[in-house]
Amino acid sequence: MSRLARVTLAQALAYRGGQPMLAWLLHRISGIGIVFFVSMHVVAAFLLYSVQGTTGNVANALTDFYESTPMQVFMLFAVLYHAINGLRIVILDMWPALMPHNREAMWVQWALFLPMFLLPAALMVLGVTV
Repeated sequence: MSRLARVTLAQALAYRGGQPMLAWLLHRISGIGIVFFVSMHVVAAFLLYSVQGTTGNVANALTDFYESTPMQVFMLFAVLYHAINGLRIVILDMWPALMPHNREAMWVQWALFLPMFLLPAALMVLGVTV
């Protein structure tokens, strides 16, 4: 691939994509995290309700893991970031005239995301229940 693009390995590793690359990477990580969480949830439910025997311990361990506070905070991050970033991508795809304003759209995305994530995450970490 690097021969076609005439890019050396050192040049490829030195690439600093900045904010668009970070948005791409976080979108992928959050999507994989959501798939991982849902898969774990389905496997735990299957083991708990369908299979008899010692698998109840595995199901309980999986349930304890995905119900833990760090995992719940990560899922809050993943779902919110993936949704808001996806909305930004859809808006830019539907109105191509807005594409020159991509960086500004990312700042708007972060301005929406941070309060929507930080307040509930802080409440979750502090153990506040409503």
